[in-house]
Amino acid sequence: MKTIVFIIWAISLVLLNCTHTDFGGFENNTDIGKIYLQGLVQFDSETKQYRITGSGENIWGTEDAFHFLWREFSGDLKLSSNIAWLGTDAHEHRKAGLRIRQSLAPDAVYVNAVVHGNGLISLQYRDRKGCTTHEFQTPVKTPASIRLERDGDLFTLSVAKINGVFQPAGVMTITFTNPVYAGLTVCAHDSTTQETAIFSQIRLENPGVIPDSLRVLESTLEIVEVATGERQIIHRVKEHIEAPNWAPNGKTLVYNSRGILYSIPVTGGTPNLIHSGIADQCNNDHGFSPDGKWIALSHNTSDKGSLIYIIPSTGGDPRLITKQGPSYWHGWSPNGKTLAYCAQRNGEYDIYTIHVKGGQEKRLTTTAGLDDGPDYSPDGKYIYINSERTGLMKIWRMRANGEQQEQSHV
Repeated sequence: MKTIVFIIWAISLVLLNCTHTDFGGFENNTDIGKIYLQGLVQFDSETKQYRITGSGENIWGTEDAFHFLWREFSGDLKLSSNIAWLGTDAHEHRKAGLRIRQSLAPDAVYVNAVVHGNGLISLQYRDRKGCTTHEFQTPVKTPASIRLERDGDLFTLSVAKINGVFQPAGVMTITFTNPVYAGLTVCAHDSTTQETAIFSQIRLENPGVIPDSLRVLESTLEIVEVATGERQIIHRVKEHIEAPNWAPNGKTLVYNSRGILYSIPVTGGTPNLIHSGIADQCNNDHGFSPDGKWIALSHNTSDKGSLIYIIPSTGGDPRLITKQGPSYWHGWSPNGKTLAYCAQRNGEYDIYTIHVKGGQEKRLTTTAGLDDGPDYSPDGKYIYINSERTGLMKIWRMRANGEQQEQSHV
């Protein structure tokens, strides 16, 4: 009799387990990291919604703790969903989102697109096993749909207001090996409690190889916090932009797009065109004077290549500084009187300086090989450069007059 009861119990357990593991398009669910309250997944086969409950201290730092609904996947993929929290009285940093992970280890390489309890939507990633997590913060707040795409080593977070069009909001390049774990994730940001999120309108697909003819060029302008590496997108546009530079007051950035300079507040907003007259083919090289009143720029002329000009920081007619080209501006002395630049003369690229009013240029380097990217130390005593004079590109420094050239070990 005991044997019969045991067999019936065992069969019932298997049947219950089969019912419990109806995860729609996913394979399994797992608690990752140090978890004291077991997570749970409920799938409604009629509405195709997932109700996921998870605990965990955080998805951050060098190790994670969360609940994960996943399937193994190889190759490119797109994963998108609407996400809604249950309950409002909870931690503002609780996280629910879409995840691609190298393994189920708590310190694994990963990328995830998550919505926080306070409405923040961000792209988080750990690009090496056991290393610190970093983050993009998007300007879009919930409610919104989010999508995470893998295209080779390129990962893109896109965001759409409900029933709207997805717009890229963050990009990161990370190397994974196949297969990866892709799925849905919930973290309570508190190991003593659980949080629940509803995932709906889920799509998990392999788009195949996207032909170049269907690809759209987009650029994002981002601010990176030096201490933490955290990144915040302040502007996104469907064209090529490059070379952002800070204004001395820390409130404005200037960047180049199609040869024209634009300014934009560091908090984001609508860019303003900076009129520069005939200097309408600017390249990467531009920057503010120390007092913020002027902008030095390099403009590609039709006959002499790149020449250096100065314009008012609010825009205006350009004033020619270098008569010979190509010349590429890079640095402005702290006293505002001298410009440092890279120039090609007689087939050799070297470092030169010139007064801001123009005149005779001074050659500072004479060694064979490329010398590039000069910039002044804050006290103006040194100029730091990139030089390949030893065979490899290294950082060197010299006195502002070109003397005492030495490889820098800073």
